[in-house]
Amino acid sequence: MTGRIVIVGAGIAGATAARTLRREGYTGAIVLIGAETSLPYRRPMVSKELLAGTAYERRMLIETAEAWRAHDIDLRLGIHVDGLDTARARIELADGSTLGYDALLLATGARARRLPNPQRHIHTLRELGDIAPLRAELRDGGTLLVIGAGVLGCETAATARVLGAQATIVHAGRAPLDRIAPPLVGDYFRNLHAANGVAIHDDITLTRLAGTADGVTATAADGHTWDATAALVAIGSEPNTDLARAAGLAVDNGIVVDDHHRTSAPAVFAAGDVANRLGERTEHWNSAQEQGSSAAKAILGQPLPPRETPWGWTTQYGRNLQFAGHFHPDDTIILRGVPEAHDFTVLAIRDDRVTAAATLARPAEFRAARNLISRNAIVDPDRCADEATDLRAYAAAIAPAHRAPVGL
Repeated sequence: MTGRIVIVGAGIAGATAARTLRREGYTGAIVLIGAETSLPYRRPMVSKELLAGTAYERRMLIETAEAWRAHDIDLRLGIHVDGLDTARARIELADGSTLGYDALLLATGARARRLPNPQRHIHTLRELGDIAPLRAELRDGGTLLVIGAGVLGCETAATARVLGAQATIVHAGRAPLDRIAPPLVGDYFRNLHAANGVAIHDDITLTRLAGTADGVTATAADGHTWDATAALVAIGSEPNTDLARAAGLAVDNGIVVDDHHRTSAPAVFAAGDVANRLGERTEHWNSAQEQGSSAAKAILGQPLPPRETPWGWTTQYGRNLQFAGHFHPDDTIILRGVPEAHDFTVLAIRDDRVTAAATLARPAEFRAARNLISRNAIVDPDRCADEATDLRAYAAAIAPAHRAPVGL
């Protein structure tokens, strides 16, 4: 296949797609367009090493500038795409120029969800440009109020402590990390934060968040208030679908695509955080990486590998949690190990199948659990709960079931 493939979005999905196209033998032109001015980088580092100032630039980058040139990939940074004309197969750039394509991949990602009426000392954290203003407020004894107890909020609070700042987390949920893990895991991280001087307040509905000359004040529905040097709004993200929506593509919680990443427009594909693939949109680094590779192969007309079970990780105070699948309130929860010893595996069982897992300090068991989830294997819950069971060997010995995974 020759011609020109244009990729809009230089995050991990777009960058992986560009590299995969070359690796799979595509010899035509590849144009990778990014709105940020920096080379494509590892976004999970933003709330950890990059905010803390402990990461080297080369470690942050997905590829060096020299490597992009060696791949013969036309990397265009600091470029905004203002329009998409699917009838003429071209995109319109902010400078008024147009660029035609034979195939187009939309990997425009997601943006931080913000509160209305931005004010001083109230921040979001998603891109490199967000780091310096927040870090400046945390120096010299600053205090941080984090609104949201998901991965980003919890990681940023932990990093604030590394920077010497005090931190408090308030959120509307019943337990921290409740979107990715059951309360058992949330309680472990609540205790971990408490041991490091961070209080987490659940079931909080804020009625007011105001920036002042010296910082911020937050007020809850019950009248409780918190004062801090700065606030971080970490209440999730929303897909960047503006370009697709304006072009008339099907959009529903992301750009709607089929299993081959095809949108409702000819020769236009989507992948990563912005893509709603068969009713599921994920925002994990690993999923975006897998989708970037898969979309590139779809563009080339190649067979696609089986879809991966969505999975991710979070690191807080040096403790690394890996998680996969989707936990639900009615799951049977199995605990292997001892959370107080910072060593455990949590499995969700539904209809005698493992549908989700979260592990700390047990990477081999995590791989085994992902194996069981992806193969929709029928398991014996008692054997899974028995620490004497080698989960790796057990997973390898079980035959897959012959129907779609439950709850994915």
